[in-house]
Amino acid sequence: MKESENLLRILEQSFNAFKSKDSLKLKKLSNETVHTSSLTQDSSNILIAVVIYSLGKLLERENYFNLPGWKNFESLTTSALKISIEDLKQNKEEKFTQDFIQIRKAIGKISGKLKKYIEEVFEKSEITKASRIYEHGISLGQTSKLLGITIYDLANYTGQTGISEVSLNQTINEKERVKMLEDMFI
Repeated sequence: MKESENLLRILEQSFNAFKSKDSLKLKKLSNETVHTSSLTQDSSNILIAVVIYSLGKLLERENYFNLPGWKNFESLTTSALKISIEDLKQNKEEKFTQDFIQIRKAIGKISGKLKKYIEEVFEKSEITKASRIYEHGISLGQTSKLLGITIYDLANYTGQTGISEVSLNQTINEKERVKMLEDMFI
């Protein structure tokens, strides 16, 4: 795991944002993590980006707060965030990753509609964050591998959003390449 100081800051702020139900702050922190994960291609950073973004999306849906199982999910998530922060402070990187995975496993302890809703938010969040990593210049294949999603799902999403059409992600045609090479050597 890379940049543990930055991750610690992001996790501490995420913990506070989750407790205060600040969805915008969580999404902002997730975006910061996406930038780091694009640079480092570290799976822990990517996992954190997806989970934090998912938590932000869940908090936007205030009607979930009244569904059976929400309090349990909220308690398990808060506990897992708190423990992961402590493990990161103590440089227990392997345990840190496992603690963070517990947030995803907390979904399995919920029943009924809430479980389905939360699973859907996490699935969509993975694709959303994958598209942002792709937007940062990581290939579709590498991005899908890092997040464990299919290239088809990622390509389908990026095609719908226009991310693949961003000028930074487009290659130049052969004539322009030849012109650039000629200019370099002349």
